[in-house]
Parts: sequence; C-alpha cells; structure tokens
Amino acid sequence: MSRFCVLLDACVLVPISLADTLLRLAEADLFRPLWSARLLDEMQSAIEAVHPELAEGAARRRRDQMETFFEDALVEGWEPLETSVLLPDPDDRHAVAAALAGRADLIVTGNVKDFPPATLGTWDLEVQSPDDFLLNQLDLDPDRVMHALQRQVDAARNPRITLPVLVASLARAGAPRFAAEAAGQRWRLNHDHLPRLGPGEG
Repeated sequence: MSRFCVLLDACVLVPISLADTLLRLAEADLFRPLWSARLLDEMQSAIEAVHPELAEGAARRRRDQMETFFEDALVEGWEPLETSVLLPDPDDRHAVAAALAGRADLIVTGNVKDFPPATLGTWDLEVQSPDDFLLNQLDLDPDRVMHALQRQVDAARNPRITLPVLVASLARAGAPRFAAEAAGQRWRLNHDHLPRLGPGEG
C-alpha cells in the first residue's frame, strides 16, 4: 500500500470521470486517498445537484462504495485543528484540518488559489490541481496510469466508451493537459507494450 497520502477535495470527486480516474490510480497503489465525512457530505450534495439525471440514491451508493473499498481513507478527529488554519475562505479550513489529521502529503483540489502554498508550507503540505497531479502520476509511472485508464474504459457501461471519449471527458472536468498527454500515449494500451502486473499489483 502506497504511503504517499493525498487528500481529495470534494470538488475533484464530483465529476464522475475525474473521480473515477483518481480512485483507479489509488486502487493501483499510486497513492493513498484521504477524505473526511464532511468532504463526502459535500461531494454527495454536489453530485445530487449537478447530476439530477442520476437515479435516486446513486450519489449515496457511490459514497458507500468509496468508503467500503478504501477503508482507511476516512480521516477523523480533524475538528480541533480547524480553528488553527487561516485561509482566504474560512469554508476551506476543514479540508486542510483533515489533511493535517490524516498526515497527508498533498491536497488535490480544483480551487488551488484558495489554498496558498505559503500557508500550507507551514505544515509541509502541498496543493495541486487535478491536472497537475495526474500529469505528475503519468510522468512517474506512465504504464500503470495508462493501464488504469484502460480499465476505466473497459468497465464503462451504459454507455460504453473509448479512450478518446474518456480523455475528452477528463479535459472538460479540469485535466486538459493530462488528457492531451494521455491521448498521446495511447500506444501504451497495446498489450505488447504494457508490463505484466504481478498478483495484487493491478
């Protein structure tokens, strides 16, 4: 299990394709995801508001699946730390408090400007956009990232999708540079080029 811990802000868990990509990379052990119950509350409420076409209870089921699959992702006991965090938007303090309580190395958020690096540096904590984070993962382990994207494509139902459709969706969801780079590395999805993953590595 990777010990590189990443707090996923609620905003990156709302777009379905982006959240699925991030979680599949976590499943591939590229990082350990972290979140708090409050972040999951925000995620669930936003999904229900942004995706009214989803069946009733779908957002709750998605949350339950995340909590079941990533049993060690939930950060508790962060509340006493919240008052010590100073940010431009006080509503974001709980995310930093959860990151600190969970000993996160990094926060991935679509609202990078709301998390000043100078402030986070006080706690040796970094912040990255989902685009930067995914690009870094692709640079560190391109085969494993591309393998995860292919699994995401293969698992899609209703409708089925292709890699170009997926990367286009990721571009719209806040990761345009990653999407362009991933599209340029489609050759890695040829199984002649992909490394054979050992038991438990996929």
